[in-house]
Amino acid sequence: MAAPDEMVEPEMAKIPEAAELSCSESGDGGGLAVAEDPDQACGQSSVSNGGGGSEADREMVELKIIWNKNKYDVKLPLDSTGANLKQKIHTLTGLPPAMQKVMYKGLLPEEKTLRDIKVTNGAKIMVVGSTINDVLAVTTPKENIQQEVKAEESTKEPLCRQKQHRKVLDKGKPEDVMPALKGVQERLPTVPLSGMYNKTGGKVRLTFKLEQDQLWIGTKERTEKIPMGSIKNVITEPIEGFDDYHMMAFQLGPTEASYYWVYWVPTQYVDAIKDTVLGKWQYF
Repeated sequence: MAAPDEMVEPEMAKIPEAAELSCSESGDGGGLAVAEDPDQACGQSSVSNGGGGSEADREMVELKIIWNKNKYDVKLPLDSTGANLKQKIHTLTGLPPAMQKVMYKGLLPEEKTLRDIKVTNGAKIMVVGSTINDVLAVTTPKENIQQEVKAEESTKEPLCRQKQHRKVLDKGKPEDVMPALKGVQERLPTVPLSGMYNKTGGKVRLTFKLEQDQLWIGTKERTEKIPMGSIKNVITEPIEGFDDYHMMAFQLGPTEASYYWVYWVPTQYVDAIKDTVLGKWQYF
């Protein structure tokens, strides 16, 4: 029997040299997990914890751009702004950003990101606009018509005093007309302009379908869908005694007989209506 000082303690089981202990406990809480590859220890934990943010920055979204019956498939970072998207559309179509109306659930804000407005993969982006050459081709005739109308209006008595308009205006302001804000200019509302009168004294509403480049004129009987490009001119004049409301006419043909009159248009929308219909692009 060996002397006490010669006794040997049982040899502890050794972990192979190639094996390393990981920095975190195993998932079942039963102790430290062993990783056979040293590169898997510790480093993986830092990657999984710290890599999420940079990966989100690179997140892409696939879009379908639709303009003039043309379709373009585009992939952009989800954190691109509306202004970035307009630049991409410019590259694809030649449309200057200032002359684009870009729609996704309404007009696309330039300052917000695609993530902010919740754009999803496969989303359809509608674009309305004309190239510089298209605008130059139609601007001159429209400007000539507007100048002729202004010169003619300056020699006439105010529209609201003319007999054909007085019979409508004498009915008074409609009770359900939209409120007016004098001295303020606002963009087109997202809901139809309603509560107004037409030349027969019937109720009329105006809906601006920007994604279709159409003006819808609705009455109790029917709704007329008019391409904005076919409207030759827009005439407006404040109503005497009610300067916060206007009477407005859309010229649908070559003569005055084609004017479609609308009465009690809130003044804050007058400039936006004229700019939209006549092709002077708005900035948002």
